[in-house]
Amino acid sequence: MKKIFQVIIFCFGFVAFGQDQTGKMVETTNGFYGKILESINEEKAPVRTSFKMDSKGIDHPKSVSEFKTAWCESPESQGNTGTCWCFSTTSFFESEIFRLTQKKVELSELYVVYWEYVEKAREYVRTRGNSHFGEGSETNAVMRMMDKYGAMPLSAFKGIPQENKFHNHETMFAEMENHLHSLKASSSWDEETAIKNIKAILHNYIGKPADSFEYEGKTYTPKTFLKEVCQLNPNDYVDFMSLKEKPYNQQVEYDVPDNWWNSEEYYNVQLNDFMSIINYALENGYTLSIGGDVSETGYLPNQDIAYVADYDIPHKYINEDSRQLRFSNGATTDDHAIHLIGYKDMKNGRWYLVKDSGSGARNGENVGYMMYHESYVKLKMMTFTVHKDAAKKILEKFN
Repeated sequence: MKKIFQVIIFCFGFVAFGQDQTGKMVETTNGFYGKILESINEEKAPVRTSFKMDSKGIDHPKSVSEFKTAWCESPESQGNTGTCWCFSTTSFFESEIFRLTQKKVELSELYVVYWEYVEKAREYVRTRGNSHFGEGSETNAVMRMMDKYGAMPLSAFKGIPQENKFHNHETMFAEMENHLHSLKASSSWDEETAIKNIKAILHNYIGKPADSFEYEGKTYTPKTFLKEVCQLNPNDYVDFMSLKEKPYNQQVEYDVPDNWWNSEEYYNVQLNDFMSIINYALENGYTLSIGGDVSETGYLPNQDIAYVADYDIPHKYINEDSRQLRFSNGATTDDHAIHLIGYKDMKNGRWYLVKDSGSGARNGENVGYMMYHESYVKLKMMTFTVHKDAAKKILEKFN
């Protein structure tokens, strides 16, 4: 009787939890990030040993050309900065400009970063040092800053010294952070002086944005450029999340440090709706700026793929509970934003093409791109920004 019971358990385990992949300890390197560090005269990043999924046997796309995609600008590196949120969403808005006007416009990422730091510092002073001041932010910060300060073409504000090959905000951020901490230590909460000093630091490292500029033979301000050239209305863009910890079909706060202004404008939807908006958008010519976690063992930038291994969780068991479990215990964090631009259907499911400004995505064959399996998006991607027209049916649940 005991032996029969063991066989039954074994067979059940094989059927329900059989593993197509295994993991192994491997030395991980980021060669592109090493080039960045070398360019700023820093030591190369150390080689680390990590547990990673063995991708042998996984059928996956090999080239960007295999995907059905919307138009986007070529990938750019965010360098040694924590500004993926801005690079991904700026790329998203460039695609939106093309979708709406058929114009190819390169936007300045650092113009938005400049004002985001100013507003972060202002909030830090206003709350007497009780708000989060970091390099990161959320995808909806870009449209928030555009609504307040407009936009600039890349040609008008590159935000990088001419002699530098890559963006590098390490020293700049440290100076701003130290200055704000000194204000807190001395209780010197004069907002005007604090913002003046923060701007001085920004001007020293990334430059000062002009009040007006020339673009294609005409003079614009950031506000008129946004309206007349970009033809973007920030109010046309909405943000979605899918977490069980907040009520579904309500607008709620995404409770992470990088949502430093405590935005409560996220539409919290069930996972099926979350995925259906993504798929409808891509199938109908839209793109999305999407954020989540890139720390799983199946995240393999040297091979351009992100995939949830069976030994983690079989794909059919990925649901709202498995998402919430990982978010609640810290296995899923809010650590990277990317631009979702295309898809390809294969026998093992849908794959998504991602444009990625991070250094990891520059070590594989498809420089600046990654290919995410639907399992990874479903389990590990937490929020996205998209045009409201791509989510009409879901938004009706909120009216």
